[in-house]
Amino acid sequence: MERLKEEAAQLLTERILPFWMKLKDERNGGFYGRVNADLAVDRVAPKGGVYGTRLLWTFSAAYRAVGNAAYLACAEHAYAYLRERLHDPVHQGIYWLTDAQGQPLDDRKHLYAQAFAIYALSEYYRASGNPSALELAQRLFELIERVGFEPASGRYKEEFTRDWRERPNELLGGKGTAELTMNTHLHLLEAYTNLYRAWPSAEVKERLTHLVHLFRDRIYDPDTGYMIVFMDRGWNRLTDLISYGHDIEASWLIDDALRALGIEDAACDRMIRRIAYTIADAAMLPDGSVANEKEGDRLDDTRVWWVQAEAVVGFVNAWSRTGDSRFGELAQQVWSYIGERIVDARPSGEWHAEVNAAGQPARKDAAGPWKANYHNGRCCLQLMERLA
Repeated sequence: MERLKEEAAQLLTERILPFWMKLKDERNGGFYGRVNADLAVDRVAPKGGVYGTRLLWTFSAAYRAVGNAAYLACAEHAYAYLRERLHDPVHQGIYWLTDAQGQPLDDRKHLYAQAFAIYALSEYYRASGNPSALELAQRLFELIERVGFEPASGRYKEEFTRDWRERPNELLGGKGTAELTMNTHLHLLEAYTNLYRAWPSAEVKERLTHLVHLFRDRIYDPDTGYMIVFMDRGWNRLTDLISYGHDIEASWLIDDALRALGIEDAACDRMIRRIAYTIADAAMLPDGSVANEKEGDRLDDTRVWWVQAEAVVGFVNAWSRTGDSRFGELAQQVWSYIGERIVDARPSGEWHAEVNAAGQPARKDAAGPWKANYHNGRCCLQLMERLA
């Protein structure tokens, strides 16, 4: 495991972060929104709200871990874009998408994007001590709780117009525009965990505890050992889709929330362990990678970059929680696969977005609205911290 820690630090500081630092848009703010499969930078591509907040989180977290002032400068640059361009000064909240100059291109508000803003702002506050970042995170938290939470069902709503009128969940609802998704609730839990570390208020503690209980009692299916991906507002399952990456990610993020709260929960312990064993049994592929998802009898064995990253952290977390050496071995297998197939060997490359069963990378963008440095950067940071 010592080797994993050292390799993670090297990969983070020598390949992942340098790639993204070169994308800083000095003219329009933020970071260029797209790098194609040939590693050509698209300087007029739109800039996503999720993309921008993920970059802010990663550079902030990297600065806290390593102390390199250049990372803090990138975080400050990303924070300025969030405040000046991604944040709606009229109706509050974070836009889904801006154009290259920072003007709203898709002004819908989605709780998923708001959650990532809270996650990033909390981390930036922890890195910089800038009180305005925490104040904005607090305002977003209060906004989500005021307009996004539905007390009758206990759920969080998903998609809204710019002025916060609920609308069908087209952005993240799947084919049936599900009114409730595991994905959005997971990243709210992640965001509130980080907010609680930055601002340990009773209200954040209560809402974070509620989210943990939603996963334990509503979203997790103890009969299968998987999370339910898409639901209606009555918590009824809409599809039999299984998302292996989200499940293993959920296992360690829920554990992280419990640690932040300082509580133990026997049912959560069983859930965390069961998910890890279920993914280990069902999702591992012969080459040491992790499959993407399964729906019905159709297995999608695409090796997706973020699924591999979350699997490494999830297996290390399971190894720590259970003491089962199998999880340590699985973490090392997936890490080896990442080094051999997912890391882009080109001198200026970062990670391939997808790799097929033959080990060939797909011609997918190297950077874009859904591909930033958050999953792989966080994987490295988690290994550096957990294996220290």
